Amino acid sequence: MSRADCIFIENCRHILENGVSDKGTDVRPRWADGTPAHTLRVFGMVNSYDLAAEFPALTLRRLAFKSCIDEILWIYQKKSNRVSELSSKIWDSWADENGTIGKAYGYQLAKKHKYPEGEFDQIDRVLYDLQHNPQSRRIITNMYNHEELHEMGLYPCAYSLNFNVTNGKLNAILNQRSQDFLTANNWNVCQYAVLIHMLAAVSGLAAGTLLHVIADAYIYDRHIAIIEEIIGNEPRQAPDFRMNMKENFYDFAVSDFSLENYSPHKFSHEIEVAI
Repeated sequence: MSRADCIFIENCRHILENGVSDKGTDVRPRWADGTPAHTLRVFGMVNSYDLAAEFPALTLRRLAFKSCIDEILWIYQKKSNRVSELSSKIWDSWADENGTIGKAYGYQLAKKHKYPEGEFDQIDRVLYDLQHNPQSRRIITNMYNHEELHEMGLYPCAYSLNFNVTNGKLNAILNQRSQDFLTANNWNVCQYAVLIHMLAAVSGLAAGTLLHVIADAYIYDRHIAIIEEIIGNEPRQAPDFRMNMKENFYDFAVSDFSLENYSPHKFSHEIEVAI
């Protein structure tokens, strides 16, 4: 039985039973028809995933595995903010007249900074530390740059990573300011699980624990019925994760990853996304 399924069910039930409604307040997000997109929300959700034990893809519904990997490579490997360089259309609603999401996500990771050892962007600095100073307690990325928030199409949601190496395993804390649970929860969890596997592989390490911290976890009003249907499904066996090994982080491609023995429940809903 998938542990990720159990965590998702517990989280959703907690939000549905204990979440606070923001109806009656002036919210920013809108549905395509202009209606305010209200939520049930809880503060401070923390989940732990043992990546050595299983790959945390939901079986309660199908994960768009290749698309989620394509986006994480777009951000952390290509360090891009240009939507034309992403195979899916998930960022098109936030693109500007130049076809970018502004100075968000990949743009922040690509900026070089000065260190005693030289100039690095944030990802190259992580790779350097994992290979040269894995006991460091300063292996961190952060995309929430207040100085340039006004030039971002959307403020970063999953905004920082804090890495830790213990007993030859690479662990990470993913900090997320908010999360739309239906559309993004398992998508983000699996993206960062893949990222940890990649970074560990090129650094001579094994994948360890992903600790996911969500400040504001919510379910949109129009998603409640779908969530209730999904968590009514019976969890199945977690899939087997396969990754072609590379020596260089920048050599990985979407085709290098696959899920085997993956048999999720059928999911036919078109999910409406609030903007």
